[in-house]
Amino acid sequence: MSLIRLAYASEATFEAQPVDKGVEPHVARILLTSRNNNAKAHLVGGLYYGDNRFFQYLEGEEDEVHKTFGRIKRDDRHRNIITLIEEPIEARTFSNWSMKYVPLSSDVRQFLQRHGLDTFNPQAFSADQCEEMIGLIRDSRHDQKLANYDETVTRNTQKTRGTTSGFSPALRFGLIAAAVCLVGALIYAGSLL
Repeated sequence: MSLIRLAYASEATFEAQPVDKGVEPHVARILLTSRNNNAKAHLVGGLYYGDNRFFQYLEGEEDEVHKTFGRIKRDDRHRNIITLIEEPIEARTFSNWSMKYVPLSSDVRQFLQRHGLDTFNPQAFSADQCEEMIGLIRDSRHDQKLANYDETVTRNTQKTRGTTSGFSPALRFGLIAAAVCLVGALIYAGSLL
């Protein structure tokens, strides 16, 4: 079976919720589902959400990438889906990610400024801009964060609330979600004995 890569852009059909806790709820649900499904299908890639638009990149076996993209096309949280890149590859470049997520960051703001873009609109990206966005996602320092927020706003909010914890709200959320999943798995495993 051959490996391919696929990048697409879409518009979100949902209205973004406030992110004062660091997580846009719709995006968090999409990420959790994507990470689960992609891991099972041995797909890797990354996602960026900004200005109510998605840019997603997938790598994997051709059939699995097409199945996943077919599900995305039927997902009512997306509209105006455009395939930006679809081509064979020799090897995976996102080897450790079932779905990497990049929150709004200085890297993306710099990308937009460098290209004279006022808003994030991947449907209008050139081929070079798509490649640059893929590289930005791949090289991002924002590993497992589920949040879509500006880090400086979060840091300032934590300071004004007197928060001294070393954990961001997104990391706390992730740790709590992982703990809940672990407890559920242990209960399920115990019921099998």
